[in-house]
Amino acid sequence: MLGAGFSPAVAAPISKPVVVDVTAYGADPTGRKDSTPAVAAALRHAKRLDRPVRISFAKGTYQLYPERAETRELYVSNTVGADQRYRDKKIGLLVEDMHDVTVDGGGAKLVYHGLQTAFASIRSTNVTFQNFSFDYAAPEVIDATVATTGVADGHAYRVLSIPAGSPYRVSGTHINWLGETSPATGEPYWSGVDGLQYTQIHDPEAERTWRGDNPLFNDVASVTDLGGRRIRIDYTTASQPKDAGLVYQMRLIERTEPGAFIWESKNVTMRSMNAYYLQSFGVVGQFSENISIDKVNFAPDPKSGRSTASFADFVQMSGVKGKVSITRNVFDGPHDDPINIHGTYLEVVGKPGPSTVTLAYEHPQTAGFPQFAPGDKVEFATKRTMTPLKDAHAVVTAVDGPSGTDHKKPLTTMTVTLDRPLPAGVEIGGTVAENITATPSVVISHNVFRNVPTRGVLVTTRKPVLITGNRFDGMSMASIYISADAYQWYESGPVDDLTIRGNSFTRPSGPVIFVEPTNQVIDPADPVHHHISVDRNTFDIGDVTVVNAKSVGGFDFTGNTVRRLDGADQPPYTSPLFVFHGSSGIRIARNHYDKGLNTSVVED
Repeated sequence: MLGAGFSPAVAAPISKPVVVDVTAYGADPTGRKDSTPAVAAALRHAKRLDRPVRISFAKGTYQLYPERAETRELYVSNTVGADQRYRDKKIGLLVEDMHDVTVDGGGAKLVYHGLQTAFASIRSTNVTFQNFSFDYAAPEVIDATVATTGVADGHAYRVLSIPAGSPYRVSGTHINWLGETSPATGEPYWSGVDGLQYTQIHDPEAERTWRGDNPLFNDVASVTDLGGRRIRIDYTTASQPKDAGLVYQMRLIERTEPGAFIWESKNVTMRSMNAYYLQSFGVVGQFSENISIDKVNFAPDPKSGRSTASFADFVQMSGVKGKVSITRNVFDGPHDDPINIHGTYLEVVGKPGPSTVTLAYEHPQTAGFPQFAPGDKVEFATKRTMTPLKDAHAVVTAVDGPSGTDHKKPLTTMTVTLDRPLPAGVEIGGTVAENITATPSVVISHNVFRNVPTRGVLVTTRKPVLITGNRFDGMSMASIYISADAYQWYESGPVDDLTIRGNSFTRPSGPVIFVEPTNQVIDPADPVHHHISVDRNTFDIGDVTVVNAKSVGGFDFTGNTVRRLDGADQPPYTSPLFVFHGSSGIRIARNHYDKGLNTSVVED
């Protein structure tokens, strides 16, 4: 086990790769039979070769079922935490303890069934996944389109249109969503009733998606299966619904599997892919080094009739070091944030010795994996101020805690020994610790973000961050959100060098750029974040605030163009463009503004 240091042995100089064709092991490109055991056998053979290898797919469609997939006990950030019901993960395509591996789909389509992780790289180096599309036969999200509405015999009704990949059964006044039937057990892989547990709403005509209440199953008088995947719901009320054409995207809330997983690996690339849907969660990079995602289309298959492409986030990077590069992708139709890059704050819950501290995962969705390894540097911060203690840094010399692959030790706590006594001011319940070795530099460039119900990009890392050349259209919350949170999600840490340059923000919700650490005590002389530059971007806005920033030392807004969406002949906007709280070193210069904007700067 590599631990949080994730430094696998360097492989021998790369030679010409051996080609391993999955069809030679029985994989079926016609899509008539389960190719899971054949793909697993091909990968096991490739691992035994102990040399550079290319896993090759003939063009076609491959069905992959979970019953014979590789199974590993794994604990994944931002999912189900330490919940033992979900500790075993099914992985359709597993690269494990390998070096110099290219998985080349050759234009193939992989169709996954049930609840499983599409692909993973675990404890591996120089891994590329490329040139294939993947989807799930029965997504955990139900995209129900309101085809028509009306009133008949004094009762309002809706007719819902359901995509082919969403099996259901009408039972009295309810709809049972049945996921997909396992060929092994005859039972559905998952099931739910009516509106499930969570809903967001998509307007295909306006190309907007937002979180909201679900009215489909209120005051139901009867439910009728009309055939052709159309369901009529009649109501006890008489007012005709006004939501014809809208799509209600409904799902359960347990993130049981990562959609794809990169753990304790180095130099991993996803390239030239169609990620039509990510089951249970998104692509998670966890305690790995150098991850690149390039030219991946995160969007539903246009032929599917769906508008959802992910159960939650698209890309979640947790405790990654080196460089994260996310370039030339489309992010369309998630159920949470397209990109979230962060570390994890652990709370101090014990001080068993002068150089020893007990730390705990505080959010229930994150636990079970090692947060530190010997040689890592830790920084202690005060929760109330979110700023480092004096002499806050120390080097880890030993860790006693979870492995990430078993449940032999407590999964929510660990004991960390340091190379020096604990800094003065470390308090049980009042101090958090961050692994500042596991923080990346980040480039997010030339991507498209659309139909997003939440924020576009969340990023908290102290290494340089460049967000450039992207198009953000119709975000329902902040387009770029900078936090550092030791009270809710415990996603660390501060930014120290963030450049937002040359992007376009169209139809945004405000604030467009939102900086909001969770510190309760704000001292402008000791801010959480530093050195943020917003330069040469274009903002096409309604009456919203462009920048709302808290606890920043050094914020430049320069050379930007801010335009009104509704034209200059409309009434003036009232929202101030700039709001700053407890910040200093603010510079706003050389910008172009349409008439009728409120260009005032609000500071407190």
